[in-house]
This record gives sequence, C-alpha cells and structure tokens, in this order.
Amino acid sequence: MVFNSFSFLLFFPIVVWIYFIIPKKIRYIWLLIASYYFYMSWNARYALLIAASTLITYVSGLLLERADAVSEQEKQASLKKWIVAGSFVTNLGILFFFKYFDFALSVLNRLLGGLGIGIVEKPFDVLLPVGISFYTFQALSYTMDVYRGQLKAEKNLLRYALFVSFFPQLVAGPIERSTSLLGQLGRVHEIKLWNYDRITSGLSMMLWGYFMKMVIADRLAIYVDNVFDNYTQYGATVLILGAVFFAFQIYCDFGSYSLIAIGSAKVMGFTLMENFDTPYFSRSIKEFWRRWHISLSTWFRDYLYIPLGGSRKGKIRTYVNLMITFLASGLWHGASFSFVVWGGLHGLYQIIGSVLKPCKRKLTDALRVKTDCYSYELLQCIITFVLVDFAWIFFRANSLSAAAAYLGRIVRHADPWALFDGSVFAAGLSMPEFLVAVCGLLILLAVDRIRCRKGMQLDAYLNTQSLWYRWGVYIFLICSILIFGIYGTAYDATEFIYFQF
Repeated sequence: MVFNSFSFLLFFPIVVWIYFIIPKKIRYIWLLIASYYFYMSWNARYALLIAASTLITYVSGLLLERADAVSEQEKQASLKKWIVAGSFVTNLGILFFFKYFDFALSVLNRLLGGLGIGIVEKPFDVLLPVGISFYTFQALSYTMDVYRGQLKAEKNLLRYALFVSFFPQLVAGPIERSTSLLGQLGRVHEIKLWNYDRITSGLSMMLWGYFMKMVIADRLAIYVDNVFDNYTQYGATVLILGAVFFAFQIYCDFGSYSLIAIGSAKVMGFTLMENFDTPYFSRSIKEFWRRWHISLSTWFRDYLYIPLGGSRKGKIRTYVNLMITFLASGLWHGASFSFVVWGGLHGLYQIIGSVLKPCKRKLTDALRVKTDCYSYELLQCIITFVLVDFAWIFFRANSLSAAAAYLGRIVRHADPWALFDGSVFAAGLSMPEFLVAVCGLLILLAVDRIRCRKGMQLDAYLNTQSLWYRWGVYIFLICSILIFGIYGTAYDATEFIYFQF
C-alpha cells in the first residue's frame, strides 16, 4: 500500500476514525495492528522480519538495563558492549542478506574470475523487503540510546513494536529516534483527539506532499526515465535537463513521502522529525546535508561519525571519518558501486571545501568581494546545486559505466540549439506537459523560498494568512492534483523512489 493509492485513501480515514473513538488505553494497540496491516499489504511474510528486528532490539534493551545491575564496572562495560554488538551484528546481518547478498556475490565472482577461478552460483533469489533499511536503522538507534543511557528500556513489547513499525514513517522514514517517538507513544492516552489547528495543519502538509509527488515528481519521472534509459540518443542539452529534472524529481518524490508521513502522524497527534529543509537553497555541500534527508544524515552523524572520532582527532582523521561516513551513506542507499561513488563525491566535496576555506576567505578579502549580499548567496546556491546535480547522475544511472558515458556525451555533444528547435519536447514530455512540469517547479521554488525567508512550513505560513487566501491555496492544490496529477495504467511504475532503499 502506497500513500498515492486509492487503498490508502480508504485506509487512513478508517484508521483515524477508529483511533478517535476507541478507549484511550488501547489506541496504541490499534495503531500497531494498522501498521502491520499496512506493511503486510506488500508481502505478509516479510512482516516476520520487522517482528524479528523488534524482538532482537527489545530484548537487547532489557539486557542492557539488567547489565547496569552488575557491580563490577569493567565487567558491566564489557557485557553491555557484547549486547550492543549482538544486536548490531544480528540486525545488520539480516539487512546484509536481503539487500547486499547478491551484490557481494557478484563482487566475489569478479574477483574469482580475475584469478581464473570458477564463479560461485547464486543459490537462491532474494527479494528486497520494502523499507528494511529504514526500520532496521530506527531499531538500532534504540539499542544505542539505551546503551548510552539516554532513555530507559521500554518494558511494553507492544508499544515498542509500534515504535519500530509506526505506519506513517515505516517504509521510507523519517528515521525516528526512540527518545522522541517512543516517548510520544507512551503518552498516547494524553493526546487531545480533536484539535482543529493540528488536524488542518497535518492535512495541508499531506495535500502539499501529494502535489509534489503527483503533479511534479511523477511528471518529471517520465522525462528523466526516458533520458537516462536512452541517453545515447540525446545531446548535451537534453542530458543536462534530464539531470536537473532528476534532482527535482528525487527531492519532490522523497520530500513528498516525508511530508505525507509527517502530516498523517500530525493528524493523529504525533510529531515526526523534519526530513527536508529547502535543500536546493543551500550555499555549501555541508549546509546541503543539514537540509537533505535530515533523519538519515543525523543518524550517521550520531551513530557512526561521532563514534569514529568526529572532528576531535585532527584534520586528517576528520577527513577519513567524513569519507567513511559518506561511503557508508552511499552504500546504505543501494548495493551498487554507483551509490558508493555518489556518497564518496559528497565526502570529497566536503573535504575539498574544508581545505580550500582559508584560501577562499583570503581571495574574497583580496578582491574585496561583497559576501553579505543576495547575488553572492545566489552564486553559492548555484555552485552547490551544480555539484549536487553532478553527483546525482551517478545516483540515477544504471551503472558506473552508464554514468561515465552519460557525462561523456554531455562533454562531446554540445547542442544549445536544442533549446529552440523543439528537441527538448521530444524526450518524453510534450510541450503542454513540459510546461506543466516547469510551472510546478516554479511553484515549488516559490514555496521553498517563502519557507527559507520566513522559516515556516507551508501549513504554518497558511495559518498566518486570511481564510479566503488559505482556502484558495487548498482548492488550487486539490484541483491541480485532480487535473494534472499523473494517473493511468502505468501509474504503479511511479512508486516512491526510496521504496527501493
């Protein structure tokens, strides 16, 4: 079941209605049942994996708390480390088997082939369970939080199971922290059910999310898929446009899922963490990662980068820690070297930015460049976007060789006249459809600009406006989705991109 499906449009109101009328003490049990049903609509058998991850981390939390009772300090510390190691090895082992086994086997066969040794046959096919990377990382963060003493182990298994499987953010995040969501689930009986401002705010976030997904992302996907799958047929102009469109497609696609998740949770009285904050208005790669996929970037910061030493052990060690973190982030996204290169590029960007920072400051001072003006900020945003978009080509391409060939055609087949001879309209979108996509992007940039300047999500901004203006926006978004949303028999092909991760 996906958010942009008719089944979810039936499922969500029913879940909320029953949630509102049942006794307070069993609300969390109802949400747990609904969450497992939501996930089992894809593949019922894979609900066993969530249950296994839940049980492993739940028991680990209890064992960590019991280990605190051990009087001998060294023995206590050693025991707790073994418990954490067991939780991580087991959970990551499951993740490796389902997500990286085929990749590891292909790498092994390449190595064996290079040595003249026969290849290892694939013993069975493994289907990647939807959302396994997200709920595994969320469960592991609980183990680490208990280990660090940031919260007490949860005694109620059903409530903890809901934390791991909470349906709004189960499949593609945000990756919630136990210190936030688990505490809210423990106070579910205290939530005031009817709160007009909260419910309208949540619904307006969902509405904007549906606009981003169905009007912008899915329309851009038609163009992007055609260009990347047939890049040998196009010149530089269409290829560059395809890369730019993908940057906005993945932002609107993933950002829309996060907004719908946050909005639907808000309707029920829960606050999920923000996952995107106008990333394409970033003025540096470092700032980009403070605004892009925030729940994952902060997870890697808190549970990998800082434990590795962070920036506390000198510049060289800091750079090594950065590269390890970004390479791991790339591998998290998928079992492919192209994802690893994408992560490595972002790590390299940050290292180069740090190394050149003193030189940049001296140069701007020497040339008396005015750095506190809009034009300079705009230039920084453009440069950052170009770097990010370059890396996105490796992320989207089917392989490293395809990415290299794609970039090669951009360099060797310049055709600026394609902007004027109609060639850009022959790559998947007709002129009217292309113009709808461009208009959607302009609306997106306007909303993000408002947010950037005022520090408000669209729902909060609309609440500051008059009633006629607010409802005018609602009606415009609803009509746009109904008229310009991407529908049809092939619609299932445009599921949310991050489902594959």
